Amino acid sequence: MAKFMFFLPFLLYVLVVFLSVSLAFSQEEEETGGNIDYWCATTPHPEQCRYFLSRGVHHIPRHRKDFRMLVLQVALERAQDAHTCSTNLRKKCTNKRKKAVWLDCNKLINGTILQLTQTLNGLKHNSSSDFDAQTWLSAALTNLETCFSGSRDFNLSSLVSPLKSHNLTEMISNSLAINQFFVKQKLAERQDLDNDYPSWVTPADRKLLQSNSIHMKADIIVSQAKGSRFRTIQSALNFAAGLKRGTKRYIIYIRAGVYRENLQIGNNLNNIMFLGDGARYTIITGSRSVVGGFTTYSSATVGVDGIGFIGRGVTFRNTAGPAKLQAVALRSSSDLSVYYACSFEGYQDTLFVLAQRQFYKLCYIYGTIDFIFGNAAVVFQNCMIMARRPLKGQANVITAQGRGDPFQNTGISIHNSRVMPAPDLKPVVGSVQTFLGRPWQEYSRTVYMKSFLDSHINPKGWSPWDNSNFAQKTLVYGEYACFGPGSSTTNRVKWPGYQVIRSASVASQYTVERLIAGRSWLPTTGIPFTPGL
Repeated sequence: MAKFMFFLPFLLYVLVVFLSVSLAFSQEEEETGGNIDYWCATTPHPEQCRYFLSRGVHHIPRHRKDFRMLVLQVALERAQDAHTCSTNLRKKCTNKRKKAVWLDCNKLINGTILQLTQTLNGLKHNSSSDFDAQTWLSAALTNLETCFSGSRDFNLSSLVSPLKSHNLTEMISNSLAINQFFVKQKLAERQDLDNDYPSWVTPADRKLLQSNSIHMKADIIVSQAKGSRFRTIQSALNFAAGLKRGTKRYIIYIRAGVYRENLQIGNNLNNIMFLGDGARYTIITGSRSVVGGFTTYSSATVGVDGIGFIGRGVTFRNTAGPAKLQAVALRSSSDLSVYYACSFEGYQDTLFVLAQRQFYKLCYIYGTIDFIFGNAAVVFQNCMIMARRPLKGQANVITAQGRGDPFQNTGISIHNSRVMPAPDLKPVVGSVQTFLGRPWQEYSRTVYMKSFLDSHINPKGWSPWDNSNFAQKTLVYGEYACFGPGSSTTNRVKWPGYQVIRSASVASQYTVERLIAGRSWLPTTGIPFTPGL
């Protein structure tokens, strides 16, 4: 009895704490404002929120998670209406350029429907994290902006303007803002970054990437040698698309050679791996460009949409040249994708890191204007960033990051890398200005961390967008512990959004672990990476 009396205060204390925590959780879970106006007032676009949630059979949200699901459902309905509108626009495509814009937009809206459906199902069945949802919603919004920017390539904004009337961008933006609450909550608890490995990553991948006899493990071999069954990469992809392989990785070993092909690895081709004989020997090349009649999006030599793509030892090249303007070598929106010991060669817009989570290790990237651009969450680690010789009178700009919404969890991080002049730039390096980046969209976010910056980098560091002050207050640009003759920050731009990062805790937001949640999915690929600083 004495022992019981001794523990009674302790037990009461535990009970009080338990009830307090439970009550707090219940209040959070069951928080209600009583009507649609209350909930919609918490979003960036309350008018659209109120209008669409007040229509039809939508009920009053019971709590924040219920509100999130309702807004997501409305966003999906808006996307389906936009797709119907896009289908009807087909009859207005009376020339090649209009058709090119329409083909991009139709595909990208389909991608947005896929992302929204994936988000809804993942949250409904607790099969995905809030961090996943923020990534997919960011991609859904980026798809739409990519459609609109593609129309501007050919001054055809009026062609796709009907798609804007569905308020789809506003409803996805609202979903991003709502979901961000849960992302912050989980980040505080450090739970979302410790998920199990995604199903597409297998222990066999580790062995494969470390193996010296890759071709012996391949599912299929592409070779230009006479008598080979698959002499083109496209024929191998077509064969893979016809297989029922579930979630199994499909390994395409591409023997040495120059493959003049334009390839699309669609959403029906997940878990594809390209394994080359090395970037010097396995080369995929094309020459499409905006001047040649393609949108920036469709100019890509290789476009990857399927989840979990891995490329190793391959060069992705676009030979259109600096006079042909935008000409993409690789366009990637593959979530949880890895590019290891690859090379990306072009001039303007070489590498289009379009959307979702991507990791580049020991890669070479060559170009002139905006040659790493897009709105993915992407980390470049131990890479060589090589500025080439542009046209006379042009300046080089390494990055043009495309974050258009403050709640998108996207950005470009260049970590432990080297930023150098390419051989063709070295003889004229004194007459060509080279900048670290410029703001393509309003919330552009790019950081350089612990990287070597050579003397070709302009002392100001960063370039304005078209000689304007666009986005200089809202962008997030930073440099942390960089070194080399071009790393001095004394004369850097004085924009409100630029900072010299001195805090390791601030810099850590842009690491593999934090920006792309890499600790949860990169280890079993066998690729060495640094999760933190």
